[in-house]
Amino acid sequence: MTVIATPDQPTAIELGTGPLPGARHAEAWHRQYGSVFARNVSVATLTPFLPDPAQATGTAVIVAPGGGFRSLSMQNEGWEVARALAERGVAAFVLKYRLEPTPDDLDGFARSMREVLSGPVPAHRLDPAASVARLGPQIADARAAFVLVRARADAWGIDRQRIGMVGFSAGAMLTLATALAGEDARPAFIGNIYGPLAPLDVPADAPPLFVAIAADDGLFADGGFGLIERWRAARRPVEFHLYEQGGHGFGMYRKPTTSTGWFDALASWMKMHGWLERAGQAPGVDIEENAP
Repeated sequence: MTVIATPDQPTAIELGTGPLPGARHAEAWHRQYGSVFARNVSVATLTPFLPDPAQATGTAVIVAPGGGFRSLSMQNEGWEVARALAERGVAAFVLKYRLEPTPDDLDGFARSMREVLSGPVPAHRLDPAASVARLGPQIADARAAFVLVRARADAWGIDRQRIGMVGFSAGAMLTLATALAGEDARPAFIGNIYGPLAPLDVPADAPPLFVAIAADDGLFADGGFGLIERWRAARRPVEFHLYEQGGHGFGMYRKPTTSTGWFDALASWMKMHGWLERAGQAPGVDIEENAP
């Protein structure tokens, strides 16, 4: 783990949710596992990754990286995911949401993360419903992201009814919380990538859900699949991929495990629902082949 300079983020847009109450240190960045992370984020931003207008589908996705609410895996679970979505014609927006304060120095930050990861996962981290009350600032950031994307939808070529959200680990928890308690956010669909799968009350209008997790995930794989069962019981669309291997946090890393195929599976699911086609185009129909 090495400290790096704060990257230039010329396209990042401040969301206006204000500084995080209790923030003590300046935002800092580091490199770990060959990827770039942010910590001590106290001002939320949204960074657009827009597709070629000729390929744009009108669908948009807000991407929420993970990191235990103490860091953000901005590269592996943010920028790279957004670029891959944009290549599929989807407008993607990386949400840099506010984080719990951690020690300013890197050694102190590393110790704080080890303390979090070495003990049992707190109950409120396993249970998305229990976590909602604890995620007020982060839910506010997600709501502000949806407001911004809808406000600029015409300029960005986005259908306001086709804005989804995909999150990783803690970002998956935030995605679920946004769908449950985000009020005006109303994501059209959501993706839970190696996030908690504890059962919760599923509203009658819950959005379609995509889930991917590895069976050897050290954080959430042993908690059962109540979330999937509840989604099905509510008769809401859900697709679930349980990979034999992959661990936690595989994201866009290329690994010799089938978990590497999660993004292609997500794209296939989106295509099945018509979100990778231009609005009005039948799902699965190739636009070029059917052009006059």
